Amino acid sequence: MPVKTFTARAHTNIALIKYWGKKNQDLILPMNNSLSLTLDHFYTDTEVSFDQTLKQDSFYLNHEKQDTAKITRFMDLVRAKAHLNSFARINSINHVPTMAGLASSASAYAALALAASKAAGLELSRPDLSRLARRGSGSASRSIYGGFVEWQQGHDDQSSYAIPIEEDLNWDLCMIVVVIDKAKKKISSRVGMQLVIETSPFYPAWIKQAEQDLSAIKKAIKERDFKKMGTIAEENAMKMHALNMSASPHFSYFEPASIEAMQLVELLRSEGIYCYYTLDAGPNVKILCSDKDSSRILTRLRTRFAKNQLLLAHSGPGVRLIDKK
Repeated sequence: MPVKTFTARAHTNIALIKYWGKKNQDLILPMNNSLSLTLDHFYTDTEVSFDQTLKQDSFYLNHEKQDTAKITRFMDLVRAKAHLNSFARINSINHVPTMAGLASSASAYAALALAASKAAGLELSRPDLSRLARRGSGSASRSIYGGFVEWQQGHDDQSSYAIPIEEDLNWDLCMIVVVIDKAKKKISSRVGMQLVIETSPFYPAWIKQAEQDLSAIKKAIKERDFKKMGTIAEENAMKMHALNMSASPHFSYFEPASIEAMQLVELLRSEGIYCYYTLDAGPNVKILCSDKDSSRILTRLRTRFAKNQLLLAHSGPGVRLIDKK
């Protein structure tokens, strides 16, 4: 039987309302709903084919052979759905720094979910793709869709998946990414959030506040209230990072340059240029702004950061199959 190869492209997403903590580690069920914006600048292309001659899964990331333990666990889910016994050949190219707080796992597992399911002969709906991608990385559930996306926490495998809030954005909106450090994080998201759940005295308040923030930001998006949306996103991010500092032992993903970028955003805002920052589990700062203000903001940022540290992104699309050239 001829080997069928499928290649999928998925884009990263940046959470504006964070999830920080899992209530089920195996199923990757979050403690709270989250909301993100899919970006066009960062993406992963993943090629998958099942081959009966393989003795185990083969996985290459950016042309380098990788350990297959985690990938095989994910591929076992695909094999079970498709009643397939063959191992797979997986080649993935990340157009985003890996494990540096820029959501590379989101685009990686969203692309893998589509390419692997198609190669296995499955025709999954987008909710089903979201459920599958979630089993590799929680945030990958959101990268199935473009634009603004909400991941519903659910209570089991079937009820936890992402839904689109608004995919085709007709809005003067963009995001500037200040790349502080591309290196692998010292504390993984998985380890960090579990430590917070177990030791932060403020975690119950975070869950309640995250629910309120989610409701408020969805209203702001619907009403096209950029200032309100940006304020909620910025404050939600700072509450999440405050949890890390209240853990035992406490930890932080911030670096001095992260603080510098945040202070510059606050200075710009005081001058009437409305922009807002957010950070995930890493030092890199993402700045929400209007497209019309982006050139002025970039000019100011270049006084403190190198040109190659500054990347401009807009709303990106959901996962899709591509033709490999």
